Amino acid sequence: MPKDGKSERKRPSIATLPLVVCMTVSNASAHRTVPRKARRRIRHLPFAATGKRVRREIRAEFGGNYCKCHFFPLSSQVEGMRNFVFTACLAAATLLSACGGNGGAGPRRAVYYWSTVLDVDTAKAAFIKAHGVERMYVRYFDVVEGDDGSPRPNATLRFKTAVPEGVETVPTVYIVNDCMAGDTTGLAERVLRRIMQMNETNGVDGVREIQTDCDWTRRTRGRYFGFLKTLARLAGQEGISVSATIRLHQLSEAPPPVERGVLMMYNTGDFTDIDCQKPILDVRDAAPYLRSLARYRLPLSTAYPIYSWRILFRGGKYVGIMHRDDDLPVLEGDSIVTRTPSVEDILDAALAVASRRNDAHDEIILFDLGNRNITRYDYEDYEKIYNCHDN
Repeated sequence: MPKDGKSERKRPSIATLPLVVCMTVSNASAHRTVPRKARRRIRHLPFAATGKRVRREIRAEFGGNYCKCHFFPLSSQVEGMRNFVFTACLAAATLLSACGGNGGAGPRRAVYYWSTVLDVDTAKAAFIKAHGVERMYVRYFDVVEGDDGSPRPNATLRFKTAVPEGVETVPTVYIVNDCMAGDTTGLAERVLRRIMQMNETNGVDGVREIQTDCDWTRRTRGRYFGFLKTLARLAGQEGISVSATIRLHQLSEAPPPVERGVLMMYNTGDFTDIDCQKPILDVRDAAPYLRSLARYRLPLSTAYPIYSWRILFRGGKYVGIMHRDDDLPVLEGDSIVTRTPSVEDILDAALAVASRRNDAHDEIILFDLGNRNITRYDYEDYEKIYNCHDN
C-alpha cells in the first residue's frame, strides 16, 4: 500500500500490451491484412517470445519470407483493456538484387547432387520446388591418380535429365588429395576445359561459378593453392568465379585463394570405430575446430548432411560402407550398423556455427539430393534446417 493509504493503480504488464508490428517483406503478395486466424494466435503469445514466433505465424499465413520484423508495445491508452488490439503494418515490399534474389529474408537454399548420373526425377523435382531450392552443386567428375601417377578424370557425370529450370548449376569437381602431391602442371587448364565442354554438350547455360572439393593437407597445400590460383585466373576470363569446400580441420589453416568457401559440417567422427555412434555429425566432435571459425578470412556458406551410412563390421573391425546390399560379402556373425544424423544433431550444429559466425548461413546447402535422403525426414524438418537462421 502507498503511504497515503490509497490503493496503488496497477500498471499493465508489458506482456499484456498490444503490439504494432512493422515489417519489410520480400513478397509483394503480402500486401494484405494479417489474417484473423494469425491475429488470434499471435495475441496469446508471451511478449518475450513475440518477435520470433510472430514472424513464424505470419510467414506461415503468407508463405513469404520477411526481411525485418520490429515490434512496438503500446502503453498508456490501453490500461484496463480486456481484449487485445493487434495492428499489423506491412511496409512496402521490395526485392533486393544484392540479396541474391531473396530480399535478404533468409539464406539461399541449395543442394549438392553427388552421383554419376544426373537424373532429376519427379521426387527430386518436387523437393526442389517445395523447398524453394535455388542452386545445385553438381558433381561433374573426380580427379584421381592414373596408372602413371598423373592426374586424370574419373567417374564423369552422365546427364539423363537437365537441372530444373530456374535453378542455378555450380559444376563441382572432387580432387583426390594424392593428386596434389605430384606434378599438377596444366591441370587447371584441363579441368576448366572439361567443365566447359560438358556444359556445352549438355546445354548447361548461365554457369557463374565452379567449385573444387579436396581434402588438402599442409603437405599438399602449396600445389593445391597454386592450382586454384591458375584455375581462378582462367575461369575469370570466362566470367566464372571459383569456390572451394572447407573441411573442419582446414579452418585453422590459411584459406584457399578463391572467392568463397563452403564449410562442410559433416564427417566429424570416426566411422571405422563401431563404438562411434555419430560419425556423420556430432557437434561435440566439431566444437574444437569451430574455435577458428570466427576469424576465418573467407566468405562462407555451410553444408549440412541429410544422408546415412550402412557400415559393415566383422569381429568389431571396420570392413566398409555398404551403398547397396551386394556391395560387400556379408558373413555369419558380421554386423551392419546404420548411422544417421538426427534433425536435432543438424540444428545443434547450425546453432554452433551461427553463434560463431552468422554470415556462414547466407546460404544453406543440404548434402545431398538423393531419393532416400529427401524422404528421410518430414517436410517440416527440412524447413527447420533451411530456416535454422531463425531458430
